[in-house]
Amino acid sequence: MVVGEGTRTGHQQLIDALGRRIVAGDFPVGEPLPVEDRLASQLGVSRGALREAVKALAAKGMLATRPRTGTRVLPADEWNHLDRDVLAWLQECDPRQLLRETGELRRIVEPEAARIAAEHCRPDQLTLLRDALTRMEDAEARGDRAAYVEADTVFHRTLLAAGGNRLLGSLGRAIDVALRHHFAISTQTPGAATSSLPGHRAIVDAVAAGRGADAAAAVTRLISAAERQLADSPGFPAP
Repeated sequence: MVVGEGTRTGHQQLIDALGRRIVAGDFPVGEPLPVEDRLASQLGVSRGALREAVKALAAKGMLATRPRTGTRVLPADEWNHLDRDVLAWLQECDPRQLLRETGELRRIVEPEAARIAAEHCRPDQLTLLRDALTRMEDAEARGDRAAYVEADTVFHRTLLAAGGNRLLGSLGRAIDVALRHHFAISTQTPGAATSSLPGHRAIVDAVAAGRGADAAAAVTRLISAAERQLADSPGFPAP
């Protein structure tokens, strides 16, 4: 794959090209990458551009560069899986595992985030939740699945941030790619968008009333339904 140079876009294209190949397993873990001149020639870039891309991937925990041993691919367990680029490459190269892990993360985090939101949600955050729900309802009525997925993603990111915990808010921003992928697949199941709206309304109502246990329970039910919708989705990735 030949990528452009000279602009930020070209730099990101180069990072994408290498990142995808690493996630796809084109470079064996622990083995050195091809020598710099050869890899730069393969990618159609300068050695300087390649070095900058390697630095960016090293910052994501994917590569390690050491004197005399070269640049090597690190095990996947060492990658920063909350990095937006890494999540995007996993979505392309290993979508089934990303969906499973996203569902597991949601079960662990979202119910407690909803309980905290019910206790500490500010009026402006509650307004954002209601606005996202309204956008979901409007998109569902129009049959606009892309708009529904976007609004659904905003809803859950807002819910994670609504309790005032800055770490949860940052987590929501970090996993935006994974949430959007999750919802894009689950909403391909016929009736999924329509059937999920009451669950989202129940979350908003519980948060607005300060009922933490009810908010947590409503999120758990919604996640369980989403898991069933994923399993039935015609867009669920084949093994």
